Amino acid sequence: MRVVSLPEILAALDEDAALAAVADGFRRFSAGQVQVAAVGHLAFADAPGDCHIKSAHLAGDDVFVVKLATSFYRNPGRGLSSSNGFMAVISAETGEILALLHDQGQLTDRRTAMAGAIAARAIVRPGSATLGVVGAGIQARLQARLIARLLGLSSILVWARNGDRAAALAADVGGEAVGLPELCDRADLIVTTTPSTAPLLTADMVRPGHRIVAVGADGPGKQELATEILGRARIVVDSRAQCVDHGEAGWAVRAGLIDPASLIEMGALLDAPIAFDADEIIVADLTGVAVQDAAIAKVVWQGLQRAPSARE
Repeated sequence: MRVVSLPEILAALDEDAALAAVADGFRRFSAGQVQVAAVGHLAFADAPGDCHIKSAHLAGDDVFVVKLATSFYRNPGRGLSSSNGFMAVISAETGEILALLHDQGQLTDRRTAMAGAIAARAIVRPGSATLGVVGAGIQARLQARLIARLLGLSSILVWARNGDRAAALAADVGGEAVGLPELCDRADLIVTTTPSTAPLLTADMVRPGHRIVAVGADGPGKQELATEILGRARIVVDSRAQCVDHGEAGWAVRAGLIDPASLIEMGALLDAPIAFDADEIIVADLTGVAVQDAAIAKVVWQGLQRAPSARE
């Protein structure tokens, strides 16, 4: 078994190839061409923190991936990253562990940002110019940079509970720190990236035509959007089953506001794009599907195989 360090992983990661692989993973997941195990969750209320265990195999691949990722939200105050973890690349022919990618959570962070950008590109309203970012952590920074770059958005607004962190992120991404109502009033596309367990965006903040990419509700009990918003919106999900179980959509399903059958899976949307009406509210509910981990880990594994040291 090869243990691969973070610098080696980042050197082997081709971002364009990973973006394409994550998008293809969405398509294949919705087409029933992926095995995905049930998500394992551990929650640490006092830390606070989460541990997620996910695994997937794409039909025909010679490897599968098992991922463990942690998020401990007070770590920045201790001088530590809030993210950590690893991905194991395993032979689908022999079961041998081929590589342990000690990515320290960065592959999970990056594939989540890629999923957010892919979703944003699929739902964005033509002519949009302003991105609103809710949160100021690792995911907020990655989403802000990648979405703005891929969609060519000219303005970035940032809000977070911690005003100093919001201002720092805004300065880092060339944006502006504003209040949350102002962000919602000015932004065409909003991405929410927090671990909140109570809604941040209220129904009165969201207007016709808003597009929202919600990535924070990736475990039971988390919620960033008021349930009423989902009741007024067309909803795109990365996984219908996961989002009903522990995503934003699940709150609206349990409240009887939406039928699970109405949820549009991202893979299906990528295969058959929809020309949404300009005044529709569209929410992309992303809980993080293991196929994304398999996709990005495979890109890294292939890059490592091509590296000179792998051929020596």
